Amino acid sequence: MQVVEYELVRSSRRTIAIQIEPDGSVKVRAPRRCSRSVIDGFVQEKEDWIRRKQQELRIRRQEQETQREQQTPWGERDYRKARELARAVFEQKAALYGRLMEVTYGRITVRDQKTRWGSCSGKGNLNFNWRLILAPEEVLDYVVVHELAHRREMNHSPRFWAVVESVLPDYRKQRQWLKVNGERLMQR
Repeated sequence: MQVVEYELVRSSRRTIAIQIEPDGSVKVRAPRRCSRSVIDGFVQEKEDWIRRKQQELRIRRQEQETQREQQTPWGERDYRKARELARAVFEQKAALYGRLMEVTYGRITVRDQKTRWGSCSGKGNLNFNWRLILAPEEVLDYVVVHELAHRREMNHSPRFWAVVESVLPDYRKQRQWLKVNGERLMQR
């Protein structure tokens, strides 16, 4: 094994400490009067720990870099295409589930909302967040059914949830997915 390279920082401290910097370099802090041989011996003794920490940092940096690459910024054209696709999908899903649930609705609007996935107005107009197009299809179905259920019950009473469950018996799973992953979708 090769000897660990490190930067030595002397101070009025009483003990020797090893610090792994974000870039993987090693900084050793030691008392002013501590000999270099004692410091080298301490570093050699901790070499396995140092190498392990450096490897963990490399892996973490690679993961962060991969995440950054996957989160490339969207251009205006990308947003427009996603919203157009979302509109077509919401219109199709609302028509399908509307017939199934025997409810009518007014206009469908696709919005760029920061806190809502969907809403249903008193006039029966449906609003959906375009970001749902990035979620699994079952989640999108759940939000459409949820908003259409408001055409029967304009609240979140047990009767409302019974309507949702009659169409999607596993709606709780989709609702949970949104709670866990929704914030990530909102960041796009």
